[in-house]
Parts: sequence; structure tokens; C-alpha cells
Amino acid sequence: MADDEDPKEYRWETGYEKTWEAIKEDDDGLVEGSIAEIIQKAKRKRQAMKKGFSKLGMMRHLYVILDCSEAMSVPDLKPTRLLCTLKLLEIFIEEFFDQNPISQLGVIAMKAKRAEKITELGGSCRKHIKAVGNLNKLNLTGEPSLQNGLELALKTLKMVPSHASREILVVMGSLTTCDPTDIHITIDALKTEGIRCSVVSLSAEIRVCKFLCTETGGVYGAVLDDSHFKDQLLQHIDPPQAGNQQEFSMIKMGFPHGKTEEGKDPPLTMCMCHIDSTDEPSKLTSGGYHCPQCYSKYCELPVECTACGLTLASAPHLARSYHHLFPVPHYQELPFQQQATNCYGCQKLFGETTDKTIYQCATCRQFFCIDCDIFVHETMHSCVGCTTIPASVQALHARKPVPPPHSMSLL
Repeated sequence: MADDEDPKEYRWETGYEKTWEAIKEDDDGLVEGSIAEIIQKAKRKRQAMKKGFSKLGMMRHLYVILDCSEAMSVPDLKPTRLLCTLKLLEIFIEEFFDQNPISQLGVIAMKAKRAEKITELGGSCRKHIKAVGNLNKLNLTGEPSLQNGLELALKTLKMVPSHASREILVVMGSLTTCDPTDIHITIDALKTEGIRCSVVSLSAEIRVCKFLCTETGGVYGAVLDDSHFKDQLLQHIDPPQAGNQQEFSMIKMGFPHGKTEEGKDPPLTMCMCHIDSTDEPSKLTSGGYHCPQCYSKYCELPVECTACGLTLASAPHLARSYHHLFPVPHYQELPFQQQATNCYGCQKLFGETTDKTIYQCATCRQFFCIDCDIFVHETMHSCVGCTTIPASVQALHARKPVPPPHSMSLL
């Protein structure tokens, strides 16, 4: 029955956010423009939430739980939900290890009411991408079991040290989950262990997944199309705020070196990372990285030494993780001005119709478009104007804080 005050609105609509009104068709009858605007606003909102001098979970342990049930064969995301997800997951894994080089990731698949571990927690980007690529041959059957997937991830993550960030990212395509017992018991266990769970839904909002994210402090999102799906995935690349259960502790790390003797060629040795691998067996090679504690050899870094358990990394890996602590200051959002003729980053000419909003750096006073603003804050992590204009460089160094002492024991 219509409301007396507003005859155009029903009682059941009162108090609900009308999210469908945000998506409008353009002159050609397409909705891509509205979806792109939603994505840009979401990126700006996430950038505004970033603050310096925050305690972040830099050493992350993330499990990606992927729905491989019959619902993933639906072709609303081209060509199918599964193939679209696998392609975007490859991009996500590559970006994850680029921005979080001292972190680890694992993949779990859910299908036929069971959960199967595809890859163990590890820091090898190529290994995870290869395993995810092989899932396109998987037979999609049955319903997923969200509880079994969470329980499988919980068994491994509860053994991770308390100073590390423990996270779960669920990509859910089905509207239902077939669980053996009460899933709320598993959610309580995840909350007790301080494991942060986030969900990306490919169909619609699911109440139990929303409840899971709310209880564990994660992020819930439902996708609109493939570009929005990509944005929902990539928002989990930045390290989250550290929880209260994460402890401060000294982390013992090793910086490998090449073991060579002066005047002699390096000896041929076998690496530890492929010694038990059946797909890529270990071969005798002369290069590699040697653990400074037990002298075991590895092909790539970072990695955890299988012999002595020491975390092996290099100085560039720590430097790439360090920029998350001091993000680029937010640009000021301004309406279009005639004196701002072009973007300082990409040199694009501003137009009153195409660039209704521009962005200005408070230090170098240069103007940027929305694309350069997002690129500077998400990829470069340094302002183009502040690093190229001499006066701005001096001002940048003058206000840059003194870094805290390293909390690592270097070998």
C-alpha cells in the first residue's frame, strides 16, 4: 500500500538504499559509463581511507578460496564465470606478489560439497599462476561447501605466527552452500583466531557471506561486470590494517649471497625449491641464492628455507613493502578550472565536459586527471610533480618523516 506522504513510494522501500538507481543508461542505451563511474568513486574512497603511520599487516598469509561448482559455468561473465575468474586471478596473483613480496598465498577449490587444496602457502608467483591456469580443465559439478573451504584454510592459518596477517578471500559464484554442520561455529573460530575473511560474490549478496565478513572485519562485494570484478579483486592487494591480535616481534631474516671463491668458477649444485618437484625436477646449476645460515640454494626470492626455516629476502623486496607505510598524500579534488590546461602526468588536455573534476597535489601544485591520480597512488607510490620539480623535491624531503628503526635481525 502506498505511503500517505509519498504516494510514489511503497512502505517496503522506505529506509532501503536504492542501489539500482545509481546505474543509468547513456544515449546509446549502455551502462558501461555508470559502472566505470562507480569503480572510480570506489577507488577514490579507498584512497581516502589510507593513512600514514598506521600499523599494517605487511607479512601476509592469504588463502584464495575459489568456487568451482556448477554455478561457475553460467555465461553472464564472458565466456564463463570460471574462465573469467581464472584470468583475473592470474592478474591478481601477479600484482599481489609485486606489491607484497614478503607475503605468501595459497589456493583452495570448492566443488561437489568438498574443498581441495590446489596450492600450499608459498611465495612463488609462477607456481600459483600455473596451478590456477590448470583449473580451466576442471569438471564443474555439484554445490560448494563454504564451511569445508573455511575449515581447510583455518587448519593452516592457525599455525601461522601471530605477528603475520592471516586472511581469506572467497570468490563465490553460487547462491547456496551445502555445509556438514553449523557454519556459525566455523565463523566464531575464525573470529577467535583473528583471521580476516573477505568475499567477492559473482551473483548477488548472500547473507551468510555478508555475516562472515562483518564478524571477521573483512570486505564484502558483489560484481556488476568483468571490469567491476577486477576492481573488487585488486582492492585486496594493499595490506590491511593490523588487528589487535597481531603482536610486535623481531623477525629474523636472511639476505642470501652468491657462494663463490675468488679465481674459481661457481660449483654446480642443486636447488632446494625443486628437489621434491615432479613437474619441474631440480637440475645442476651454477647460479642461485644461498641461505646465509645453512647454505641451502634456492632459485628465486623471497622464500622460506626448508632446511632451517629462515625467511630469505632481498633489499628491494623490503623496499617495495615499505612504501605502504608512507602512502602518497591525497590529491585535492577540485572542479574544472580554466587555468588548468592539461594533466601534468599524461599531458592530456582537460575538457569541461570530459573532466568535470580534476586533482591537485598540495606540494607541487600540479593538476592531474583521475586516471593519473589512481595510477600515482596505486602503482607508482610517488608523485610525478614532486619528484621532477626541484623545489618540490626539497619540500618533499623536508616533510618526509624519519623512518622507524628496523625490527629485523639481519644476517
